[in-house]
Amino acid sequence: MNGMTLILIGTAFFVVAYLVYGRYLERLFGVDTSRKTPAHTQKDGVDYVPTKLPVLFGHHFASIAGAGPIVGPIAAAYLGWGPVALWIIFGCIFIGAVHDFAALFLSIRHEGRSIGYVIEEQLGYIGRLIFLVFCWVALVLVVAVFALLVAGTFVGKPAVATSSLLFIIMAPIFGFLVYRGKMGLLPASLIFVPLLFVSIWIGTELPLDLVTMWGQSAVWVKNFWIIVLFLYVFAASIMPVWMLLQPRDYLNSYLLYAMLIAGFVGIIAARPAFAMPAFVGWAADKPGGGIGTLFPILYVTVACGACSGFHALVSSGTTAKQLATECHMKPISYGAMLVEGLVALMALVSVAVLAPTDYAEKLIGEGKIVAFADGLASFTSTVGIREDWAGVFFSLAISAFMLTTLDTATRLTRFAWQELFLPSAGHERDAVSPARRVFGHPVTATLLAVLAAGYLALSGNTGQIWPVFGASNQLLAALTLLVVTLWLVARKKNFWVALVPMVFMTAITVWALMNLLVRNLDGDTGSPALVVATVVLLVMSMVLAVLAVFSLRKTTTTQ
Repeated sequence: MNGMTLILIGTAFFVVAYLVYGRYLERLFGVDTSRKTPAHTQKDGVDYVPTKLPVLFGHHFASIAGAGPIVGPIAAAYLGWGPVALWIIFGCIFIGAVHDFAALFLSIRHEGRSIGYVIEEQLGYIGRLIFLVFCWVALVLVVAVFALLVAGTFVGKPAVATSSLLFIIMAPIFGFLVYRGKMGLLPASLIFVPLLFVSIWIGTELPLDLVTMWGQSAVWVKNFWIIVLFLYVFAASIMPVWMLLQPRDYLNSYLLYAMLIAGFVGIIAARPAFAMPAFVGWAADKPGGGIGTLFPILYVTVACGACSGFHALVSSGTTAKQLATECHMKPISYGAMLVEGLVALMALVSVAVLAPTDYAEKLIGEGKIVAFADGLASFTSTVGIREDWAGVFFSLAISAFMLTTLDTATRLTRFAWQELFLPSAGHERDAVSPARRVFGHPVTATLLAVLAAGYLALSGNTGQIWPVFGASNQLLAALTLLVVTLWLVARKKNFWVALVPMVFMTAITVWALMNLLVRNLDGDTGSPALVVATVVLLVMSMVLAVLAVFSLRKTTTTQ
């Protein structure tokens, strides 16, 4: 097997799935292009903004992609490239993309509210509150993980810090010209997309190396960047979506498109042969020590590369509030997840060409992001692109998307907290108490999210938080699929498309969380904060499962 064959097989599966299964889901759920979307009916110019397909696809894709589909498959590759590739392909088609599509659809039919609010229809007001708390805890883990990843990249590759700051400065200018200055999207793109690549060159020429400039340790500088990042996401969370989040994500999406095209062409041209075995057994030694197992660790390690609960929060958090028409639903939700699967396959290929010993040394010494960037750079060198330049570009592109995930996740954490203080369905016109107004205010909600995630980021490390993040992320997907299953059952539709993935994801993630709980209870190497987070996630998921059983019994007895 070589990389070209795997990429072509994966692409063929994804194209057929989009045309056939994606169309089936549109008919099953009842997509109606004549209905007005919440972006029109709830339009407020801050969160609810009708958005053109290319811009919204860029925002959505940039938000869900991040480093997840890169870090996960690379981290799981020690178990063999075969199981990882199979999980990415079939997980994306039948679980991840279905999950993303259903979450966006249900949110659209509930005034653009988050999947946590939608759950009240099936599990009641208490179920909604529990689910929103679950979402909030899971999102805090997401924010902490990506703050660590971005800050670490800023220290390891100072050119990324320079370019990222330039991206942030460019975004509001682009947003103002397009949304307030009435400049067309095409002419604005023709100006700012080239500037985006110019900022990458500036970053390589003027790297913001604070370790050298300030004479401080790498740990000190990393913590400094974490604080700066949290100040940035605090501001980004409460600003109108058109001013920063949307234009930055749109512009950054061109980096990912360029990375995808260059990587795809490079893999096809190079035809890299795999040195890593396809299957090494049901358990294997991890590169950093310890033992990893095919069940359940593989699935929660690959995480976003096949299915991600975080995507439901993006779909029902920011994307649903910007969808201009329901005909955009399939390309933005189902399609974007399949493209993310392609990114995951490319990440797998980038390390599958390494011998097991070289793979372990690279991950321990340089990290997963560098392994991915170096792998793609070596492939693209076969088509005449300088390997050193390509390596810098790929690293910068990945870092830009990690920053995108970071600020989107912070905004979603704010949404989840605010919805905790909304009245129950049917009582929206009731007077809101002063306490609800204070605790549900955007500034309060964002501040609490930043403080909680900042504590985790400054007291932990990516290696500790990532497994718990991966498991909680997958469990969140399982709970979303549970809601979708109940919705389909209540309407006498084919609920198996959601039930089977839900049962599988629930079993795998609960199993994984129990293993992680035992590991973090270790007084020497464990993390008390992660123990608390894991226990909270497990308890809430069990309560929601019980509520779902009662809801299902009630539904079936009344039909």
